[in-house]
Amino acid sequence: MTIKIEKKIVKYAVQKPEDKPAEKAPEPKAAGGEGETVRDRNGHMAKVIRMHERLERPEMLVGSTYKIKTPISDHAMYVTINDIVLNEGTEYEQRRPFEIFINSKNLDHFQWIVALTRIISAVFRKGGDVTFLVDELKAVFDPRGGYWQPGGKFMPSIIAELGHVIERHLQSIGLMRKTPLDPAHQRLVDEKRAEFEARAKQSDAFAKPHFPEGAQLCGRCSTAAVVMMDGCMTCLNCGDSKCG
Repeated sequence: MTIKIEKKIVKYAVQKPEDKPAEKAPEPKAAGGEGETVRDRNGHMAKVIRMHERLERPEMLVGSTYKIKTPISDHAMYVTINDIVLNEGTEYEQRRPFEIFINSKNLDHFQWIVALTRIISAVFRKGGDVTFLVDELKAVFDPRGGYWQPGGKFMPSIIAELGHVIERHLQSIGLMRKTPLDPAHQRLVDEKRAEFEARAKQSDAFAKPHFPEGAQLCGRCSTAAVVMMDGCMTCLNCGDSKCG
């Protein structure tokens, strides 16, 4: 093939084979790509869809709603987490969180509720490992102090309880695993629980309450039997009364 040179040649150089630029290697596909081709258990090639931010929201999502009722607020919070099912009907089927909604009648927290729902939903849709959200939320402490849940579990803040809710949800869909106690530790806990329950069952005659609950201590007979009767503090054990 003949090439016509229109311009004047002012200099030249000889290109050696080793001077040729190396071919650019194909860039690896990100974990959140639109899909990757893998070989299934039968040896056939299958396209697997991973979670990524460009994934369109389907018309229907599967969701779970959790109730958060704290002693520091008169109104409960309802946390709804909707999941998307990827590769449905295949061996690569996976349920991933897609969005979160928080609803409450308490408008004092409206701004941070809206901010949290948008940020957490964006993290869910980004794909990859989203379990780090649990530790980040559980590490938030309220400077005014936390509260005790029914059952004796302490919550340092409402945000921390939201982290526990997300953790419970991720465990239910298989993205997080519960870390059980090792057998030796579990056996020790069971022994201590049985020992405590056995002690609680041991009660003698003096431990049985004979007087109304909330009765005050009598200064005369040293018995918790003083109650208010007819406008006067009266001991139901010895009959001592402030009214004479």
